[in-house]
Amino acid sequence: MPRTCTLSIQSAATRAKTYWTAACRSIKPRGTTASGFKVVGDSTFRCSAARLSAPKTLGAPLPVSSLAGFNLASRHSRQISSSKRHFRNVSAMGVNDEFSDKDLFSMPDPPALTCGAGEATAWSGDVLFVGLSEDAYDAESKSLSADAKAFFEGFNSAGVTATVADLFASDEEFKLKPGSSKLFSTCGSCSAKNICVVGLGKADAGGKKWGKSNWQVLGATMKAVAKANKCKTAALVTPGSSSAVVEDVANGLFLGAYESTRFKSKQKGGLDTLTSVDLLGIEVDSLEQKVAEAAALAKGITMARYLVEAPPNVASPKHLAECAKMIAEKFPDVFTLTVLSREECEKLGMGCYLSVGEAADTDSQFIHLKYKGPGWTESSPKIGLVGKGVTFDSGGYNIKAGAGSMIEMMKFDMGGAGAVLGSALAVGGIKPTNVEVNFITAACENMINGHGLRPGDVITASNGKTVEVNNTDAEGRLTLCDAIVYAGKEKCDTIVDIATLTGACIVALGMGIGGIYSNSDDLAGDLIGGGAQHGEKLWRMPLEDDYMEHLKSPVADMKNTGIRWGGSITAALYLKEFVPEKTDWAHIDMAGPVWDDKNGGATGFGVATLTQYVRSRSQ
Repeated sequence: MPRTCTLSIQSAATRAKTYWTAACRSIKPRGTTASGFKVVGDSTFRCSAARLSAPKTLGAPLPVSSLAGFNLASRHSRQISSSKRHFRNVSAMGVNDEFSDKDLFSMPDPPALTCGAGEATAWSGDVLFVGLSEDAYDAESKSLSADAKAFFEGFNSAGVTATVADLFASDEEFKLKPGSSKLFSTCGSCSAKNICVVGLGKADAGGKKWGKSNWQVLGATMKAVAKANKCKTAALVTPGSSSAVVEDVANGLFLGAYESTRFKSKQKGGLDTLTSVDLLGIEVDSLEQKVAEAAALAKGITMARYLVEAPPNVASPKHLAECAKMIAEKFPDVFTLTVLSREECEKLGMGCYLSVGEAADTDSQFIHLKYKGPGWTESSPKIGLVGKGVTFDSGGYNIKAGAGSMIEMMKFDMGGAGAVLGSALAVGGIKPTNVEVNFITAACENMINGHGLRPGDVITASNGKTVEVNNTDAEGRLTLCDAIVYAGKEKCDTIVDIATLTGACIVALGMGIGGIYSNSDDLAGDLIGGGAQHGEKLWRMPLEDDYMEHLKSPVADMKNTGIRWGGSITAALYLKEFVPEKTDWAHIDMAGPVWDDKNGGATGFGVATLTQYVRSRSQ
């Protein structure tokens, strides 16, 4: 070859040698685990003083189980040299330096709710919400119902009565549908500064048949109107209607008008200005408890939103571990936390899970939060909630490319982990009794380099099954299968996994409905019913055993994907292979409803369903 070409190659080789020599000087100290926590003996960990996450003072060390006795050589067919870990960019292993000065888990306080028999016409504050059902106004006769007319005439103000009549006359589209509203200033004609007429929908549609109830929509509408008009105090009255469902109204108030602002350079002032809401003419038993439980659930859903919406350079696997640590420290009486290092996962033979994170610069984190409710005994129900925690999914060598690949949105591929950690926060606040819940997330990133998983590789799961990887973009099920086996070893009698698993489920059910697969009719019914109570939509899908034919491999026990058609079904069938015998199991594919651009982005889907199921098992 020409001499100039030879010199060019030698020069490139010299530059590469210099680069790698410099990189080797930044070898990560071996005294820390893959999770970034410093090992203290065999049974505890503390956060390293040099960690790059939020600079909060940490409390006492949390217990970590001792996991030994597993033969890696017989179970883990994929042993990658650990030398590649020497070249990590340490700052990539934790929270991005740009946001390390922020408490990314902090939440605003919800508005205070009170009930009373006070007269609405005498209430004083920023905005009085008047909830009316569709039959409160007759469009043909252009007149209010007797109850509605009597209510507004009670203000003894011709201005209020005339303005309300004009609201309907001037806008024929205002038919009191759920979520519709009209606000006007009273101009001092009564003690309330503003009155807002809000639609409740049909009078007989108070029950939850499908999706959010009218009372949830009402609460969300109140929050949005108060936010838009910077109202701090509000009241609600529903003349002529059945008594409001306080839990649903609270749910809407606490979660409505959500806006992601944590990563914006200029924060908007007064995003959550509403501080108090009086429910007038409503008497509710155990109001304080119901509001507290609604607030706990809302905080869990908000935490899931926080995790799912966060950019992948922030919401790394370590960020999920920090979230779990925050929950364990917040409720130390009911939670213990285990974060398994890579070495511990290797001893457990988690070849499928570990293979997914091989190419990432961020360290994988196997997270296990164990909840033991008040009154727990060894005979208490044991539930395993397993969430997919792929914090960014490039697709691996089967890279997501081209229009429609959604690679720019693959930060939400840990939506299942968000749902599991969010439900853990909610359960900690509600404290259901006599039940054990294992919140499990095998967190990692699916990236690309020379050490990464390749199409055609054969890997071994922790139950000994071998898997031929025919698509590296079907990585979620590889992480979940080892997590499900782990849940089985924790002696869970019920395991529910939840994941943004397949685009096929979006094709089948669209963006607003999650698919559910189960080997138990009772479990499927409980989950679907629990979700319906809070407006989360789930649809039962078939576990067609004949489709296992598509997962057969000529060189391993099975492949990780089947043919194009029925992709969501074959994904569920793959996971079913790792469920212990005589264990009730359900798989929720939440790829569609994890995100909603029209309503704030991350939805927190799954938190309410999982939390309600745990409450139903409480004894």
